[in-house]
Amino acid sequence: MNAIIIEDEKPAARRLSRMLEKHGVTAAVLLHSVEEAIEWFRKHDNPDLIFLDIQLSDGLSFEIFDAVEVRSPIIFTTAYDEYALQAFKLNSIDYLLKPIDEDELAASLKKFRERTAANAPLQVDFEDIRKLLVNPLERDYKKRFTARVGQHLKILHADEIECFLSENKGTYAATKEGRTYLLDTTLEQLEDELEPSKFFRVSRKFFVNVDHIKDIIAYANSRLKIKLNRYDEHEIIVSRERVKDFKLWLE
Repeated sequence: MNAIIIEDEKPAARRLSRMLEKHGVTAAVLLHSVEEAIEWFRKHDNPDLIFLDIQLSDGLSFEIFDAVEVRSPIIFTTAYDEYALQAFKLNSIDYLLKPIDEDELAASLKKFRERTAANAPLQVDFEDIRKLLVNPLERDYKKRFTARVGQHLKILHADEIECFLSENKGTYAATKEGRTYLLDTTLEQLEDELEPSKFFRVSRKFFVNVDHIKDIIAYANSRLKIKLNRYDEHEIIVSRERVKDFKLWLE
C-alpha cells in the first residue's frame, strides 16, 4: 500500500513514515505545504491513502481540495484536539492526535483496511469540517471533578487544578494547594472534557493549566520545560512534536 504524508513539520513527517514502514505501508512522498501538495496532485495519480495535517505552514490543508480533486481516503493527523473530534465524528473520518502513538496508528490502519475490504468509502465533507474549525460548536466543558478520599468524595474545581497527569496506569489531578488526587478517568477522556483555552496536553503524560504556569524554559532537543506554581513532583516537558502548537496555544 502506498501512502503520502502532508505535514509541515519535517521531523514529524519522517517519524510517521518510519512508523508506517513497520505496518507495511510505504510513504515515500512527504509534502510540507498547501502549495507543494497542490503541485504534486496535479502531476500524479491519487495514492492509496493520505495522512494529512490540518494546519500547514501556508494555510489550512483544505485549500488543497479547493484547487485539485482528491479521491484518496484520508487519515487526519491533528493537534486540534479541542474541537476537531466533533468534525471527525460528524463526518466518519478517522484521525490521529499528535504526537502520534504507535498503537493508535495501528488501530487506524486496521480500521482503514477493514473499510477498504468492505468497500465502505469514507464520506468527507470538507466544508463542514472547515466551518467547525473556524467557528467551533459551543460546548460545555467540565468545571468540576470528584476524587475519592477515604470514605468521602472531594470536589475539585477545574480552575484549582494545576495539571492532570498519568502515572502507574492512574490519572491524577494536582491542585494549587499542593495535593494530588486519583481520578476515575483517563487523559484520553479528558481531551473531550477540558476547556481548550485553559488546558493543553503537552505530552502523553501531562495536561497543564495555563493559569498556573510559572515559567517556561528552553530544554534539550528543541523541547520546553514547564514550571508550575506548586506542582514539582515530576518534570513537565513539552514533547518536541507539540512545541509549535503549544506556543500557538499560549498566544
